[in-house]
Amino acid sequence: MSEIIPTLAIFWLLMVVSFILMKRGLSIFNDVAKGMVMFMLEKALGPAIDFVQGKPGSASRTWIMHGMIWAMLASILTFAGLWLSHDSTALHSLGAWGYSPDSHELMYAGRFAALFGAVGMMVIGAGLHVVPTLSGTNLASESNATLVSGLWTLSVLILVIGAHAKEILGVDIIVLGTALQILAMTAIILNQLLTISNATRPIAIPGWLIIFGLIGNPLAVVSVFLSGAYGTGVGQWLVYHMIGGTFFFCGIAGVSLYASSMGSGNPLWSRTLVGFTLFGALISINPMGSTDPSMAVDMLGLEASEISSSTQDHISGSFLMALAMIPVIAYSSNLLVTLRGTDAFVENADSPGIAEMNMGAWMLIPIAIGSLFVQTDALGGAGELSGISQTLDLLSLWAVLMPLSLGTALYVFPQVSGRKVLSVSRSRAAFWLMSGGAVAGLTFTIMADLNDMALIESLAENPSSITEELRILGSVTFYGTVLGSIFHCTNLISGQFRGEKLSEEVESSTSLSPHTYELTSSTSVRRILASGATLDTEVIPVSQSEEAGSATEL
Repeated sequence: MSEIIPTLAIFWLLMVVSFILMKRGLSIFNDVAKGMVMFMLEKALGPAIDFVQGKPGSASRTWIMHGMIWAMLASILTFAGLWLSHDSTALHSLGAWGYSPDSHELMYAGRFAALFGAVGMMVIGAGLHVVPTLSGTNLASESNATLVSGLWTLSVLILVIGAHAKEILGVDIIVLGTALQILAMTAIILNQLLTISNATRPIAIPGWLIIFGLIGNPLAVVSVFLSGAYGTGVGQWLVYHMIGGTFFFCGIAGVSLYASSMGSGNPLWSRTLVGFTLFGALISINPMGSTDPSMAVDMLGLEASEISSSTQDHISGSFLMALAMIPVIAYSSNLLVTLRGTDAFVENADSPGIAEMNMGAWMLIPIAIGSLFVQTDALGGAGELSGISQTLDLLSLWAVLMPLSLGTALYVFPQVSGRKVLSVSRSRAAFWLMSGGAVAGLTFTIMADLNDMALIESLAENPSSITEELRILGSVTFYGTVLGSIFHCTNLISGQFRGEKLSEEVESSTSLSPHTYELTSSTSVRRILASGATLDTEVIPVSQSEEAGSATEL
């Protein structure tokens, strides 16, 4: 029986209905609905709302700071997990305190901390700044968004604890953390929807990427339950990748495209490709992630089931994952060409985060293609490439998702806090440590996985010493990621208090479509439109002189 197509059909229908409601509202109930939502976000919380400040940008600043702290903790947990994979007694001394984790528990906790703590909080935090900016209005409730950041952090902390001990005193810890996260996510979605309902201008497509990324998370879960596929391995695998394609991919794409344009000062290379990215991400299945959907199973409190797909599910799933390469390539190329407009890279001291976004965009395509082969193999039941699935998942997390979300946060944070990072040189060093440690360290680990797969296939009785040496080298190299995340975290937070203040010059509202176009020589209408200009862009002739220049006195 086919399960993928019916589930996706329900998901697509729910997304279309959501878009219609966002564009047309609830007719005569619009004012009533807005008033009720605003009451739920603020007055209904009682005295709790008075403990947080509602200044513009405070919510985005708080979410990003929490995300940076979680990035540091996630790197430490992942490093410890990689180390225990070849030295199981490295943390034996902690057993005296009652803490005796193994490699699997630490890696699992590191995934929760990295995905929902670091990447999730930085993407949501950046979105709380990007969506109101593109809408030409203020965030509906800064106080509520600031308050629920603490709730989200608490949920991630509970998930990390649940990765070590799933049940405590008969309570499913991971389900409890998921419930708290749903409450926080609901508040953020309502806050953003209320914000765009007050928009004073049409929202650019990156803003819609963020919105659909937020609402796609709960709608993916609802679709799987409505179709009845939640009890099967294919349905559990599908919801895991649907959430990855909406909340993570669409959310990161939206905030990073905005940050790449504003940070580099260049209009987006192609708004058409942004539309392809949005449409393609919603109709396809993102292949990035692990072949084991245990994270989604644990968070939803389901009974795990083995992936046993029908021929129709295998064909449709493989086709939709291959189709996902279109939005992946469209997004990556659009981001890279936008950044290259003024050759902005790591030496651009005025635009922190450019190097991280550049690196994440470069690594996206090869890792997505590798994930496509691994996921297709797992969906078909062969399992020949399952040995590298976990490490490839870590590589997509630390070489793609983390750099893209971190680069966006490094650009957005100064805009909402009013101060730059403390040290540009430290930010540059953190980039090389973090990216080099993740790519090199996990590449060595994949080489060890491939060696193990070859030994198993050849039925070798004795393990190879090369595998252990590669794992040691991989974990030692990944320590650079730990140092880089610590440098980034301390540099960002210290800049909040001692960083250089941003200039008081009024920045253009958005470089996604320029307000003016300077005409210095004869050109074509096609070239003007290709620069991102619209019908409302003012073309300003700039006179040029043919006289020879002279020396400038200093």
